[in-house]
Amino acid sequence: MNNRTLPIIQVGNVLVSADIITNFFCCDLDKCQGQCCVEGDAGAPLDLDEIAEVESCLDAVWDDMAASAQAVVDKQGVAYPDADGEMVTSIVNGRDCVFTCYENGVCLCALEKAFRKGITSFCKPISCSLYPIREKRFSNGCVGLNYHEWNVCRDAVILGRQKNIRIYQFLKAPLVRRFGEDWYDELECVANEVIANQESVE
Repeated sequence: MNNRTLPIIQVGNVLVSADIITNFFCCDLDKCQGQCCVEGDAGAPLDLDEIAEVESCLDAVWDDMAASAQAVVDKQGVAYPDADGEMVTSIVNGRDCVFTCYENGVCLCALEKAFRKGITSFCKPISCSLYPIREKRFSNGCVGLNYHEWNVCRDAVILGRQKNIRIYQFLKAPLVRRFGEDWYDELECVANEVIANQESVE
């Protein structure tokens, strides 16, 4: 049972790509400098309730936002519909998320920065916290989780392999935030079995 013979694993009502279990990942911010908040052609996906959460944080993060980002938010708000009609965070010049801020050349999230200071109770959109996992929702109520491979994160793959940290382990906190402790415990049990079987055939 490895990611070639078992590409999708069901945990509760969540369909998990085996890549999330078998691949290594650990963010290396010193190397990538937060490029995932900058690169791309759309903002971060947002739930409707998250839009309200983000709006409630605006006063706290406003001064950390670039003037160009403030202008975008003044004009169109914190979110807009992307090409698929899904709501995503507003971006500046088709690039930076409006909530990016820079310290010593490293791109940070103004929302997360305020949260870590204890100023706000909302950290950042769950889609950001879960990256490089991308979530897809199905009409039958199931959720799909896939690994989004991106050359921007190549150093994270290298560091994850060096530290022996797999994607689902690196993202334990946001996965628990999204699906709960019991769900993660079940995922961990399944992951142990998948990894053991993968190693037995290698």
